[in-house]
Amino acid sequence: MGRRNRIRGSMVPEAEFTSYYGRPILKKPTWKNPDVPLYLWVGGLAGTSSVIAALADATGRPVLRRGGRLAAAAGAAAGTVALVHDLGRPARFLHMLRVIKPTSPLSVGSWILAPFAGAASAAAASEVTGLAPALGRVAGWGAAALGPALASYTGVLLADTAVPAWHEVHGELPVLFAASGAAAGAGTQLVITGLAGPRRERTPMIRLAVAGAAAELAAGEILERRLERLPGGVVDAWRTGKAGRWNRLAHVLTAAGGLGALLAGLRGRPGRVAAVASGTALAAGSLATRFAAFEAGMASAADPQHVIAPQRARLAADGPASAEGSWLAGERATRPVPRS
Repeated sequence: MGRRNRIRGSMVPEAEFTSYYGRPILKKPTWKNPDVPLYLWVGGLAGTSSVIAALADATGRPVLRRGGRLAAAAGAAAGTVALVHDLGRPARFLHMLRVIKPTSPLSVGSWILAPFAGAASAAAASEVTGLAPALGRVAGWGAAALGPALASYTGVLLADTAVPAWHEVHGELPVLFAASGAAAGAGTQLVITGLAGPRRERTPMIRLAVAGAAAELAAGEILERRLERLPGGVVDAWRTGKAGRWNRLAHVLTAAGGLGALLAGLRGRPGRVAAVASGTALAAGSLATRFAAFEAGMASAADPQHVIAPQRARLAADGPASAEGSWLAGERATRPVPRS
């Protein structure tokens, strides 16, 4: 009787039934905010600026060439700093360069960024000092050769993870990032030429700005429509919460910047104020797109339905899955996210 009373008065709480239902299946990426969104943005801006600088050099536009080279070098430097800060120690970035793995977007991206930064810095140094112009031209063309890859590889990097909001749009995300990078690069050069360049140097940037803005808006719409067809509400990761607010801001800024550039171009004499305002809106819209993508991934990784529902739909479409097939599907779903 005494033993039964001791059990009733035990300090151990009664057990409660719990399960894994509703808990995240994926581990959230450990990437830092704002380091990673800024890294994604400056990569696109720098890559596009290097191409602009090379084309300006070939067509005799010195102000545009100078602005492109300086923007490319500054973007590469800022991207390297953001990446190293996210990794925690500079040695980790150097370790990533010890081996190149063609099957790893992270490894390939490191080997794109490192030579690009060197070439862009050499071209910018030549531009500022006036020394070794021939070497500066070669370095500028070398950076331009790597520019498109730098502007788009980050989209491949995100899509290579298991995060549904990124992985399910593995074909659309790199296109969005490339278009957004073009808008950012054109917008930056619009600001520079609007402040310090003749009208002749602003005209090609007006055209690129309009094309970049239209491509970014179209790519974003196609991406969301692709996610709409998936069960589990994966598209909500892009439309609600922090990602939704960033996404809507990106659409407004990009549309405003593109429309402003278009109207300035139709006038035939794009003014400085219109160029600076449109360029600023485009660059800011591109930055907002990167933050939207980052936050969408964070939200999607925390929602188990984003993982389970698309997988179940694929298995149902394929018919009764074998045990091996189900195991492989589970392995793909729980693939760890790269560190950076």
